[in-house]
Amino acid sequence: MEEEKKSFWGRLVSGLSKTRDNIVCGMDSIFNGFSHIDDDFYEELEEILIMGDLGVQATYDILDDLKEKVREQHIKEPAACRQILLDSIKAQMHTGETAYEFEEKTSVVMVIGVNGVGKTTTIGKLAGKLRSKNKKVILAAADTFRAAAGEQLKEWANRAQAELIGGQEGSDPAAVVYDAVAAAKARHADVLLCDTAGRLHNKKNLMEELKKMNRIIDREYPEAFRETLVVLDATTGQNALQQAREFNEAADITGIILTKMDGTAKGGIAVAIQAELGIPVKYIGVGETIDDLQKFDADTFVDALFISEQEEERC
Repeated sequence: MEEEKKSFWGRLVSGLSKTRDNIVCGMDSIFNGFSHIDDDFYEELEEILIMGDLGVQATYDILDDLKEKVREQHIKEPAACRQILLDSIKAQMHTGETAYEFEEKTSVVMVIGVNGVGKTTTIGKLAGKLRSKNKKVILAAADTFRAAAGEQLKEWANRAQAELIGGQEGSDPAAVVYDAVAAAKARHADVLLCDTAGRLHNKKNLMEELKKMNRIIDREYPEAFRETLVVLDATTGQNALQQAREFNEAADITGIILTKMDGTAKGGIAVAIQAELGIPVKYIGVGETIDDLQKFDADTFVDALFISEQEEERC
């Protein structure tokens, strides 16, 4: 387990290298380039954070916190602000103690997201993680709109040794969810993971479809703990934030899964989403294998993002 953590840390550090180049170099030049803390210093910092995809709201909150601490602690040196800034970003992003409650309860997890973000793959990886903890997992192939979704999920179900309840292409997704709920109850499954169609361009239909599925789960399985996770592609930056907003209108989202964190310059979006929507990032993906999807840890993420070049070489 320790080895897995270490290798994930290495992948996270290298995966965030483009984001780091995008934010940290500019930030360090501000900390080292200014001789004292003034409005210009804060303005430059604001620009770097916003350009790094941390988002306007998160940037304002972080800088307000920084200004307050600078006043309280009578800090005069810009370089002394660096750690305060990092601590403030970490505080913005903590997921809370109950973030992974669904893993320990009989639960239904709806997974939503537009096509192309890695949703089906993410569900497969999540199923694998739960199976490795000896959880009985059932997958519902309720994305009956995309031709390859059912086949793809079937492959992941086999790999994760999870059961699959599938619908034919074009069949009613709500009927698939109904059958999957019946199977989960009859077979005493720990977690039912539901794949759903990702069609934001037809938002009204999508919303109605999600509501219908949710009504079925509420009615047929009221005792189940509920979780709704939206999968977002980190490489799309502010676009991912907009998708999260729109999905949040359609469903009560309880968490975010950020995929493709490796090789994006827009990794700061993880901070923006949490600050702007108040929805925690619960998992991040930094590659293709099952171990590349990990629980999100704010301290680890921020440390990996703002790691110095010397430390990076040691990784």
